[in-house]
Amino acid sequence: MTYRVFASLIMSSHLSNPVFRIFIIAWFAFFQTGCDISQLNNPYPAADQGKTVLYSSFAERPKHLDPAISYSNDEYGFIGQIYEPPLQYHYLKRPYQIQALSAAKLPEVRYLDKDLRPLPDSAPEQQIAFSEYLITIQPGIRYQPHPAFSKNQNGDFLYHALNAGQLSTINTLADLEIQDSRELHAEDFVYQIKRLAYPKIQSPIAELMAGYIDGFAEFAKASANLPIVDLKNQPLGGVTTLGDYQYSIRIKGKYPQFQFWLAMPFFAPMPWEADAFYAQPELKSKNISLDWYPVGTGPYVLTENNPNRRMVLAKNPNFHVELYPSEGDPGDREAGLLADAGKQLPFVDSVVYTLEKENIPYWAKFLQGYYDASGITSDSFDQAVQFSGNGDPQLTQMMLDKQIQLQSSVSTSVFYMGFNMLDGVLGGDSDRARKLRQAISIAVDYEEFIAIFANGRGLAQQGVLPPGIFGYQDGKAGINPVVYEWHNNKPQRKPITAAKQLLAEAGYPNGIDPKTGEALLLNFDTTIGSDDRALMNWYRKQFEKLGIQLVIRGTDYNRFQEKMRTGAAQIFVWGWNADYPDPENFFFLLYGPNSKLAHGGENAGNYQNPEFDRLFETMRNMANGPERQQIVDKMQSIVRNDAPWLFGYCPKDFALYHSWYKNLKPSRLVNNRLKYIRIDTQDREIKREQWNKAEFWPLLLVFIAFIAAVIPAVRAYRRHLQETQL
Repeated sequence: MTYRVFASLIMSSHLSNPVFRIFIIAWFAFFQTGCDISQLNNPYPAADQGKTVLYSSFAERPKHLDPAISYSNDEYGFIGQIYEPPLQYHYLKRPYQIQALSAAKLPEVRYLDKDLRPLPDSAPEQQIAFSEYLITIQPGIRYQPHPAFSKNQNGDFLYHALNAGQLSTINTLADLEIQDSRELHAEDFVYQIKRLAYPKIQSPIAELMAGYIDGFAEFAKASANLPIVDLKNQPLGGVTTLGDYQYSIRIKGKYPQFQFWLAMPFFAPMPWEADAFYAQPELKSKNISLDWYPVGTGPYVLTENNPNRRMVLAKNPNFHVELYPSEGDPGDREAGLLADAGKQLPFVDSVVYTLEKENIPYWAKFLQGYYDASGITSDSFDQAVQFSGNGDPQLTQMMLDKQIQLQSSVSTSVFYMGFNMLDGVLGGDSDRARKLRQAISIAVDYEEFIAIFANGRGLAQQGVLPPGIFGYQDGKAGINPVVYEWHNNKPQRKPITAAKQLLAEAGYPNGIDPKTGEALLLNFDTTIGSDDRALMNWYRKQFEKLGIQLVIRGTDYNRFQEKMRTGAAQIFVWGWNADYPDPENFFFLLYGPNSKLAHGGENAGNYQNPEFDRLFETMRNMANGPERQQIVDKMQSIVRNDAPWLFGYCPKDFALYHSWYKNLKPSRLVNNRLKYIRIDTQDREIKREQWNKAEFWPLLLVFIAFIAAVIPAVRAYRRHLQETQL
């Protein structure tokens, strides 16, 4: 209906009655609103329609986007798409396989003696003083456009020394009009390693790398007082540029796990020009820094960083050729994971992250199709997932009706209850203390914990290693015989009577401390506050099964960390996410020389067993194979018997994805996965329209009710006018 027709109806003489005019106006309003009855709740601009945009969210802006500093999952979600270290994990293959990324091939490794003379590959480990990694990078890779690279006709940098006039017009990086690029060189990888050692940057892996990279600690001392722009001219003895496309890293001794570090953003290249540009203090005051605007060669560029609204990754126009993998695990082809084999990456043009501080609105938008994926919180778990009689997770009918996909996988993480092995009651290697720890290990029912506090999303641990790590044993061969028995083809926790028997043998019959004649008192040190009263009560009840009184000593995080550093905690809960898929990355948490009190390491319980330490030193540098598996099994047996940990559980990651979300294979270790994801935009548009079609008939009923209410008033008014005229 056009406005001209509408106006003529209103002004026509036979519709001069005000009641009819009201009706026509109401009907026109309804009709005009109803012309477009699709997606009135769409939170995105119309310009996004039909584009290959992936929609996600963030609750807090990542603190660091500098790869020398960043070391958290939320930060890796961004920098993993922007930076390219030499190596990466194969997207589809499990167990994880390392492969080249910005490198042209896997590093060549040669062994050297103390005089830097080459040794054969078969040389005994005690003869190997150094391992040299020779890394060749791909030619032709270019950085994203960035003002740090921009030069004038004379070859001078345009923006490395901005004047006051220029600075007054700059609020974001985009305000600098000329943004150039250059080719990636081997020197950029060497420069980044110098940044790891530079004390002013405070890289979280600096201390660790000082123990491995030759000359690293010496460089840290020599560069301590240098401005960052001078790092490129300061030599680092064990790291050498061998040409535009080749460099070497010399490692102390033999350390095969170093290749896994080369797949982490810490070792991604950094152009010195970026540091020179961002070193201008006036830019930092405007939040123009590496932590806000990273500089990489990866598939995406961070084009918008607004912590109060949204963050946007856009396809890097300079991204080099990389293809989707052509092979994977058995079943991947049937699952559709090889449908895009050989196609150029990335598939998605941009990724929009919208600020969402609350779970409920995020969940509602996901169900409407406005977010492409969602985690599952405890509030929405029952709405999304139900368990079958066999305990298998399944989608609810509502999720199935929307063709939503459920992906669940056991993460390469562990959460454990630790005992301070220096404690006078729980610690040490005496039979008394060992049996006390074993009794507690049986009593604390982590299957019950998983059911109550994790919605069933977890796997009770049998040892140090989570699934997916070499050495992990499944089935009967992998159970912890101290805590479990094998019944009906599955592990079954021993009865509480077995725990009470061990407790009596430890000298605490029925949990009574013979020194006091009262219940044995043990202290649980935690950062959990009084809000989690249910969880704290659960822990108490587990110890009460043995007659032991558990005292909760809650404190803030800094105080808790201080207790751990000084060995003042007695019982605590700790966790670890795999840095790389190797048993060394978990067993080192129990290695004596990594004791937190004595050495400031990650052995939080200060456990020490000479035989375990000897086996660890043998195992850590071995190649995967039967011999290494035998040593891992021995180490597991020692730790199960000593029980420095109550092994706790390994979380299961549950996530929901819409049907248009393609090429999904979950993994915590593959942090550059966005380039593999494809969005079926047509499917998304169709389903959004179906799920968000506005219903206007209630509005029409409101209009009719309004008119019905108005008519008597109009009639009364007309009568009043007539009576007045008379």
